[in-house]
Amino acid sequence: MLNSTSVFYFILGAYFPFGNLRYLYFLLTGLLYVVVVVVNVSLIVVICMNRSLHEPMYVLLCSLFVNELYGSTALFPFLLLQILSDVHTVSASFCFLQIFCVYTYGAIEYMNLAVMSYDRYLAICHPLQYHTRMTCHRAFVWIAALWFYSVVKFLITLSLNMRLALCRNLINSLYCQNYLVVKLACSDTRINNIYGLFGIVVSVVVPLVPILFSYMKILQVCFSGCRQTRQKAVSTCTPHLVSLLNFSFGCCFEILQSRSANCTNICSPEDGAGIICTDGFTTDTNHSAR
Repeated sequence: MLNSTSVFYFILGAYFPFGNLRYLYFLLTGLLYVVVVVVNVSLIVVICMNRSLHEPMYVLLCSLFVNELYGSTALFPFLLLQILSDVHTVSASFCFLQIFCVYTYGAIEYMNLAVMSYDRYLAICHPLQYHTRMTCHRAFVWIAALWFYSVVKFLITLSLNMRLALCRNLINSLYCQNYLVVKLACSDTRINNIYGLFGIVVSVVVPLVPILFSYMKILQVCFSGCRQTRQKAVSTCTPHLVSLLNFSFGCCFEILQSRSANCTNICSPEDGAGIICTDGFTTDTNHSAR
């Protein structure tokens, strides 16, 4: 009986035989990716070319659009390839790279939305001080800081994952996820779990504080102000609030789904003859017979 402690590829177990429907799924997924790219590139070009839009709010929006391109490119081409493939495997190195890209995208997105909520708070609650307290230079500093933090944070996560001894290779997901890879380890994962909880607090709870504070203050202005003030606040905050809620619900669903996924090991699809896999162990029946 052989218990492997090194994994060179992962198998994605959430895919099912598509049959002829694979081309329909490929078309729909590819169309969605094209729409995301075209819309975000168009918005970035409009903001860069129109000097009247060179304001802190639009600088933050531009960062959001660039991050959308980054995150979608880390996911959609991979999904398109898997849809057309019959063998849903991914190398360990690419899997770790995808984890890094997808998770940095999520952290950057959430913190960018937190900075945008603070920007909207200043614009509505302190309109006379807005251009002194929030400038394009400060917006660029915020953007550089949140990108730098996210990259460093998940480089540490990546290094912690790569030191693990993995003895299973089945991920019940459409793409590589950090928690599901850690669950495959047969070595001590306490450091990964502690750092993961710390990362959730810093990346989710900390940005949540300015978001809640900003909208509490904005609501106070709406309830105490005139009708024109309320209309202005609603029109200013609605796009940001929709983006925030959409992203938050998507992240919550993904976290719950990954935590409930059941990961087990399966055999290599390349040479399964004479192999029996049971409870994470691989047994060569031909060798046993000899």
